[in-house]
Amino acid sequence: MKKQFFYLALFFVPIAGFAQSGIGGEIKVDYVPFSNYVRPIDSMKTDSKSNFKRIQGALEIPLSIKMTADNKPKIWAVYLQGSYATMENKNYEEKLFPTRLLNAQVGVKHIRPLRGKWSIMAMASVGVYTDLEQITFDDVLLQGGVIFIKNFNPNLALGIGPVLTNAFGVPMIMPGIYFNWETQDAFHFKIAFPQGAEIGYRFKPNFDLKAVVELDGMTAEINQNGKSMLLGYQQILAGIRPQFKIGEHWTVELTAGTTLLRSFQTNDRKISSIFKEKDIADPRFTTTFYGATALKWKF
Repeated sequence: MKKQFFYLALFFVPIAGFAQSGIGGEIKVDYVPFSNYVRPIDSMKTDSKSNFKRIQGALEIPLSIKMTADNKPKIWAVYLQGSYATMENKNYEEKLFPTRLLNAQVGVKHIRPLRGKWSIMAMASVGVYTDLEQITFDDVLLQGGVIFIKNFNPNLALGIGPVLTNAFGVPMIMPGIYFNWETQDAFHFKIAFPQGAEIGYRFKPNFDLKAVVELDGMTAEINQNGKSMLLGYQQILAGIRPQFKIGEHWTVELTAGTTLLRSFQTNDRKISSIFKEKDIADPRFTTTFYGATALKWKF
């Protein structure tokens, strides 16, 4: 199951983004304190410890917005996303985990309505996914896809389509999934695949309190014994998130909770790696605190 989480994070998270009708973005800082390394061969908690500190940024800028005769938008937009993380690793007999991770990508997105309740989203991006040990062309991942989306109602949308990627060395087509279900009432919820789910209550127009469960992670191409491999870091977190709206354009979110899962895995750059089970479990860490602060804007 953890292997599937890794590939969901790698391929499906960018697809789950939505086109903005204005300039939108986010800066987020999150922190996981030191927790113990659990040895995979015998599931023994060791004295070795690692933490995780990260800063993330995202920006989406519409290049063109045109309305159709039935008042539906056709949007062209460019987006940039980046994450930089550092890890401190203590009391290890050998190097098991990276000390730095960098994910950065730039892409273009197009959304246009089709007949009835259908619309189409096309995306293409290029990015660098590296542990910063040695940056080569193997660290460059390309993705592109076309997703056909059905909007069942203003709150529920489901889409699927092909996604082309070179993450496995040679270009391959993977399934892309878009799912978003949310309500806008005072008591509200949101489920977005595969990012997670939230449920909350809007006490005031500028204050919201939510309980969240989220899937998150980073990816890096690494060189292991002269072979190009994919390193995946994944975490599942649960917590409480107060949200404060400041004026018309700005939002501040604070998250405090726990990591339900925090682990690493290394896989061959082959399509068979998605389904192949390993003889031993992936390296993981004990549950610990999770905290984050985010600033979002939309103009």
